[in-house]
Amino acid sequence: MRATFTEQIEFLNTSLIEMGYLLEKTITATVQAMLNQNVTLARQAIECDAEIDEKERDIEKLCLNLLLLQHPVAGDLRLVSSAIKMITDMERIGDQSADISELTILLSDQPYIKELEHIPAMAYVTIDMVNNAVEAFVNKDKELAASVIGMDDIVDDYFVKVRDDLVELIQKGKTDNCAQAFDLMMIAKYFERIGDHAVNIAEWVLFSITGEHKFNAVF
Repeated sequence: MRATFTEQIEFLNTSLIEMGYLLEKTITATVQAMLNQNVTLARQAIECDAEIDEKERDIEKLCLNLLLLQHPVAGDLRLVSSAIKMITDMERIGDQSADISELTILLSDQPYIKELEHIPAMAYVTIDMVNNAVEAFVNKDKELAASVIGMDDIVDDYFVKVRDDLVELIQKGKTDNCAQAFDLMMIAKYFERIGDHAVNIAEWVLFSITGEHKFNAVF
């Protein structure tokens, strides 16, 4: 019985890694589509969200089977229940990447009102956060999980820079396209939320290892 449980836990880890890879692929495509105003790539990123949703359903089913059939206790129970919580945040990251890609398509027929510099930087930090959070879960690495939580300040700082730049453009009359400024602000906010969800994942990783959690999940 224990051998079967161990095999299923290994499969759970592999599935989470695969879901993390899909997220990295989706966010990367989202960023490239945004930078190059590439509608085809944006649509591909949106399509990836369906794969992420399917992966979430598969992992959820695996976790529920582990809970119902294997009756894990103590650390094993925390591990499985944390995985269920993690995939919820991972699925929402996919949704928000799709939302960004939809805005990219909306803006594809007009030049950007300013050079995009801080938004892509935000995005690449969030990719690292998601990847590191999943890796921390698989390797039971408390230090790596804690580092993900610390990286959220970097994302927040980038968001403030984006917001301030766009507000300055509007206040000083450097653009008459306030609608696009709002859309760019929304894109930055989506990336900021992706960072928040990565923090949620890291906190569930810490819970799976230590049994302690702040319970401040982002919805």
